[in-house]
Amino acid sequence: MRIGKDSYMSFLEIIAFLTSLIGVVFGILGPRITWPWWAISSLLYAIIFYQSEYYASAALQLIFILGGLWGWFGWGKTGAKPRYSTNTERLTILATLLIASIALYPVLIDIGATSSAIEAFGFIGSVIAQLLMVKERFEAWPLWLVVDAAYTYQYFQGKLYLTSFLYLIFSGLAMWGWIRWQKEATANGLPRFIK
Repeated sequence: MRIGKDSYMSFLEIIAFLTSLIGVVFGILGPRITWPWWAISSLLYAIIFYQSEYYASAALQLIFILGGLWGWFGWGKTGAKPRYSTNTERLTILATLLIASIALYPVLIDIGATSSAIEAFGFIGSVIAQLLMVKERFEAWPLWLVVDAAYTYQYFQGKLYLTSFLYLIFSGLAMWGWIRWQKEATANGLPRFIK
């Protein structure tokens, strides 16, 4: 089956869907085995997104693979130990997300990306969320929720229906991760707002 904007679901998309789902569920639960699953699914989705002309999404998958390597060593054998970012870090994250998304938007238009505005926001938001995941920060999950919701719409419009459905599931999983990591951070006695 041909992969592209006007194609039907492909075998590659089905395998990428399954490996992504496994990787995210492991990410919520916290063992470091999540990272190889993320890397495999990212490689598969890099191919799918490139062929569908979602260039920022394709490039993002390469960053996810590198993040997977970093996460594997960063989390250690015991897995994630969630903690909160400081208020200053939260403001920096928000400012970086807005400024970098606005700066990336015209670049994507110039190269002919399929969905420039969502691609710009999704790319920058995903990079930041991935870094927060590697650093075991609670704030990764609310950011994933917003990014995944945006991508759900984008991939549905691009007729990547299974991938759109995956990102809808990711949105629900992000809410689960948000709740679970918050409970774990609170159980470890960490305050929610740190100056």
